[in-house]
Parts: sequence; C-alpha cells; structure tokens
Amino acid sequence: MAYDGIITYAAAKELRERITLGKIEKVYQPGPEDLLVHIHTARGNVRLFMSCNSQSARVCLTEGSYTNPEQPPTFCMLLRKHLQGGRITDVRQKDSERIIEIDIEAQNELGFSVCRRLIVEIMSKHSNIVLIDLETGKIIDSIKRISIDVNRYRQLLPGVIYQYPPAQDKLAFMDVTEETVLPHDDRAIMSRVAGISPAVSRELLASCYTSHDASVLSVVPARRLLEILHSIEDGSAKPRVYADSDGTPREFHVTDLSEYEGLETLYFDTLSECIDYYFSNREASNLVRQKSQPLLKSVQASLSKALLKKKKLSEDLLNAENSDKYRLYGELLTANLHLVKPGARSVTVINYYDGNEISIPLDEKTGASANAQRYFKKYSKARTAIHEKQAQLEDNDSDIAYLESVIQNIEAADSVPLLESIRDELEQTGYVRRRQKASQRKRKAAKPEPYRYTLSDGTQVLVGRNNIENDWLTMKHASKTDIWMHTKDIPGSHVIVKLEDGRNVNDLPADLIYEAASIAAYHSKASGSDNVPVDYVPVRYVKKPNGAKPGMVIFTHNQTVYVTPKLPGSSGSKN
Repeated sequence: MAYDGIITYAAAKELRERITLGKIEKVYQPGPEDLLVHIHTARGNVRLFMSCNSQSARVCLTEGSYTNPEQPPTFCMLLRKHLQGGRITDVRQKDSERIIEIDIEAQNELGFSVCRRLIVEIMSKHSNIVLIDLETGKIIDSIKRISIDVNRYRQLLPGVIYQYPPAQDKLAFMDVTEETVLPHDDRAIMSRVAGISPAVSRELLASCYTSHDASVLSVVPARRLLEILHSIEDGSAKPRVYADSDGTPREFHVTDLSEYEGLETLYFDTLSECIDYYFSNREASNLVRQKSQPLLKSVQASLSKALLKKKKLSEDLLNAENSDKYRLYGELLTANLHLVKPGARSVTVINYYDGNEISIPLDEKTGASANAQRYFKKYSKARTAIHEKQAQLEDNDSDIAYLESVIQNIEAADSVPLLESIRDELEQTGYVRRRQKASQRKRKAAKPEPYRYTLSDGTQVLVGRNNIENDWLTMKHASKTDIWMHTKDIPGSHVIVKLEDGRNVNDLPADLIYEAASIAAYHSKASGSDNVPVDYVPVRYVKKPNGAKPGMVIFTHNQTVYVTPKLPGSSGSKN
C-alpha cells in the first residue's frame, strides 16, 4: 500500500486548502474503525472520511455512501459533543510521519471557546484516531483504546497525556536536498529516509538507470524525490491508480511508478478521489472474496458429496445389471433339486444353455428349493434396483449440474448483494442452512439486473448473473422469438439475444450469432478456453420441468457454434 509519508504530505496539503475554516456539521461512525465528518465550507459541503483499519487506514474526502448503525457508538457520541459546530483552523502533517492533525476550535458546554485536535495515525495495525485537548495535552478519547497491557511505552486512554509514536532515527524526506547522497538499494533508502514506501524507493532507484550523467549519479535519487515534492507543492502532481486487467487496484501514488507501467493507469483530478477510488474498489474486491469463500466452501462440499454418491450409485447400478447370473442359478437349481445334498455349500450342475458345468454357491442351512427361491429374489430385487438407481442417478446428475452452475455464479460474482441473492437461492434449495431469525433481516426480493451488452448492429444481449435471474430472464422476460444461448454441457449463464418484432433466428447474420455466442462463452466456466461449444435456440423451445432447480431447463431444436470467449469490444478471453 502506498499511503506513505509523501501521500500523507500531499493529503494534508489538499485538505488544508479544502476544509480549513470549514464548520463541522455532523459526525458519523459507519464502522468500528471509521469516521465520516460532514463539513460546510465556503466552496460547498464536503465529507471527510477517516479510517484506522489496519488494511485500509486513510484520510480523504469522499463521495461514497456509507451505512450508519442505528445506535451511534460511544466514540461517535463523544465527537459530536466536543466537535459538532466547531470550526477547523488547520490541517497539517506531523514531521514526515503518516500522521495528520486537524485542529478544531469549538465551544464547551459552558459556551467557552476551546481548542481540540483530532489526530489520525496511519500506521498499519497500530493505526488510530485520537481526540486531545490542546490546552492540557490530555487525551479526551481514542477510537481504539490502548492500555498498558498492550503497550508499556504509550497508552491511549482518556486523561493520559498524549505522546506521539516513537521517532525513528531517519532523515525526514522534507530535509532531503539536491546534494543528499542516498544508497543505491531500495531497502537502504527506506532505512535512511523517513516516510518513503517500498514502491517510491524503487522508483527513486529506477531514475538512476535512466540518467545519462554519471557525474551526478550518486544524487539522482535525491533529486527525483525533490521533483515529486515540488510537483505536490506547485499542484502539477497527477494522482493515479494502477489497476489489473479486471479493474482491481494494485497501487496508487502522485507520481509515476515505473514498475507498474504494464498495468492500466487511471488518473484523477484530486488525491482524495484517487485514494477513495483505490480503497473503495480494493475493499469491495476483498469483501466479495471474503464473503464468497464460506459460501463457495459449502457448495463445494455439497458437490463432493454428490460426486461420491454418483460413484456409489454407478457401482450399485453396475452390480444390478450383472444380476442375470442369479436368475440362471435359480433356474438350474430348480431343474436339479435331486443333486443337492443336505448341508452342501455348493453344487455342480450342467448349464443347459451352453452345455458346460457350473458351480452354484449354496446356503448350507437351507434346502435346495429355498436356495433357488433366494436367487430368484436376488434377481428380482436387482432388476427393481436398476430402475431405482437409474432414477436416483439422474436426480444426482441434475444436482451436480446445478451445484456446478452455482459455483460458477459465486466465482463470477462481483458484489456482496449478488452473493446474498445466491445465498438466498441456496437456502431455498436446502443446500445452505437458513440463518437465524434474530440475525436475519427482511429483505425485498432483489430486482433482476442482468448484464447488458450491445452487438455490433445494435442488438441487445442480456446475461443472467445467477440461477434465479437466469429463470427470470428466460421464462419471464424473454419473448418467444428471442434467442436463448448457453454453453453446451458447461456451467454458465443464460444469455438472451433480444430480437425486434418480426425478426427470428434466421434473420441474424452468422457473425452476430458468433458475437453473441462469444458473450455466452465468456460468462461460463470455460471463459479461459478456446473453441467453446455454445447452443442456441429460439426461446419457445426452452422449457422448465416441474420441480426443476433454479436455472435448470430443457430445450430442443438447438444448433451449436464454437467460439472464443469474448465481450463486445474486447480482444480475447478471460485469463
């Protein structure tokens, strides 16, 4: 993460210009480690977001929406008491550290003017937000209280004199000059200069490789650092986010980071917009991943059970299909009762079907006739089992197909609400235990929002995001003349190609069929493959059997094309 001392310096400068003299109107605490402050300024209302979460500590202005708890936490109520109605007098960075101080002039309960300082410490797992009284230097409270049991050097408790984190024996990046000689090793630079992140230290070294003047090579890293700081001072710095091909943010900063040149670069007008985009999208990706893992694990366990059941049913079916020998044993025993001696464990008789001798095992405790009847019963039971096992195997295969489709939907889910709808679906089908009523909130049925694409001729294509949405899309939303597509024998989404009135599948050029089929292949388990088979058929030939699980349909009159997974306007398949 690039929220280093340089980013803190730039953020403090931006906030000082934007919110100084602003009036604090409201204070919220949407999360245990987050604060949202509404500020009225001469240039309009803004919202300041602060977080001391170990994975996403930051300070920035935000346009995002946050859900506040019904009952404000204690620390939120305390800030409302001490800061609401106050005016911000200054915003600064503490030395070269990742600490931002916000000075506020407010009124106490007696109406006297008092000075408070809100300190945001951005220090990974040690991050915190502390409110102190400037006159006494004592802590009023902190969002995370640190007792002597946790830290013997520095406690963050109400009434304790506030102490800054221990200073490091490093050169502040603000004290670097053009003649400062920095080591030619990224770790050594971080050990020498305070407030430098690993990405920036590597960028300073990269400037050495592009320099053609050997005489100044030793001071090139320092001069590159000063260029970054000057760009922040004169406002020419361009905040940017480096993102993967799927849009997941990898890094951000106010300067070029040459090691990320191969990634997509997104530029922003302000550092707050950059920071807010980076953390919001990264947190969303992480949250989706965290939420999906338990659900995925549960479905994969059900799939493993279904596959094991299929193996056992197949073995039982194979044994049942080999039951003709029982009928033969029964017939031969009935024809040769006189050859069976009392207490015999087996008898050898002539198989009158082929003329060869055959040995028949016997139960020595019963007579010949009883043994014959036992074999007839075993044969009859096996024949009955064939029909039962076949029916069970068909049902089990349907379960496997359904679970594989759910796994594909979970892996493709890109939002928490979508995962929640998949969980609701699994609760309805009985694969996931229903949540306790005490923790279960009544939610309105999610409005279907399928993916939408436009083909090269303007034809609209809709893609279901989960099985319930697949059912709605195919059975309720699509017209009978629309085209239905799905990967052949591969888990994937239902795809509907919307046709105008009067058009049918024969009116679609082959290139449009292939273009739409490429979308269906992209939204399937085979999205990383080539030459993927995709079935397509008019919706009128797609039926849903009674009692079928969500997303499960049968169809006829289908045709098949082979395509490479691709979305309109993209160059290839997913990796």
